[in-house]
Amino acid sequence: MKLGLFTALYNSEPLEKVMPYLKKLGVQSLEIGTGSFPGSGHCNPKELLKSEDAIKSYKEMIVSNGLEISALSCHGNPVHPNKEVADKAHSNFEETVKLAQKLGVKTIVTFSGCPGSDPSAKRPSWVTCPWPDDFLETLEYQWNEVLIPYWKKAAAYAKEHGIRVALEMHPGFCVYNAETLLRLRKAVGDTIGANFDPSHLFWQGVDPVFAIRSLGSAIYHFHAKDTKIDPINTATNGVLDVQPYADEIKRSWLFRTVGYGNDFSVWKDIMSNLRLVGYDGVISIEHEDSLMTPNEGLEKAIEFLRKVMMFEEKGEVTWA
Repeated sequence: MKLGLFTALYNSEPLEKVMPYLKKLGVQSLEIGTGSFPGSGHCNPKELLKSEDAIKSYKEMIVSNGLEISALSCHGNPVHPNKEVADKAHSNFEETVKLAQKLGVKTIVTFSGCPGSDPSAKRPSWVTCPWPDDFLETLEYQWNEVLIPYWKKAAAYAKEHGIRVALEMHPGFCVYNAETLLRLRKAVGDTIGANFDPSHLFWQGVDPVFAIRSLGSAIYHFHAKDTKIDPINTATNGVLDVQPYADEIKRSWLFRTVGYGNDFSVWKDIMSNLRLVGYDGVISIEHEDSLMTPNEGLEKAIEFLRKVMMFEEKGEVTWA
């Protein structure tokens, strides 16, 4: 495995300025945002696709710093009920696929998206329970009339370009756990796989090891991010939490730097089971810990992951 970083953490800084620092810390691979929710501060596919020379120069900039690109990320909602929002996300998806092919990157990361409750809806509607029956009718519409038809076409487009799509299993979207990921994959084919981010599973009550074993070879990418469950607020209000992320003391759970939500044994089991199912890709740090600065959170994450992932082989330090 290789150590990586989702560079959205440093979107406010030019990538060429950040890379020497990342290399010095031991980062080997970059996951780079291309638009939608992560933004395109480090990579604008629309502009790069205008020139083969620009694409070549961009790739050389990465390689000259001793780094590589693990994935391009365009986390958006291409099935949003607002056509303008959906079309923008879809265009960004197609541009990202094209750019990934030209850069020699095999994986893009995004969300499944979430439609509205019916054709007249204006906003997405995430269903979390089966009753009253309206909710099951909403799911029937979302999956069979919107989500599966969209991803059949989108997956075929990605496959034509030699790209696989790693969907981040994220609450608020139709694919949010192993079951829903496998359901969509069964419907549209194995171009679709998972971006496995344990942080979104921890607070749902999912054991990441069980989810890893369920998904197996369907895991195409991995985010290293942790979640701390607040025992007081969770025992009082449960885990379905709409308190602002910045109001940490009132929240039932917080995104944390790896090791600050769950201990070594949990993360060692995660890494071991990734190996058991054959995952040998990048462990891409995604820092969203509001209690730490970007540099502090990243450096602590790297220090923790070194202890979790590294082993000695013939006197040389090697990534596990």
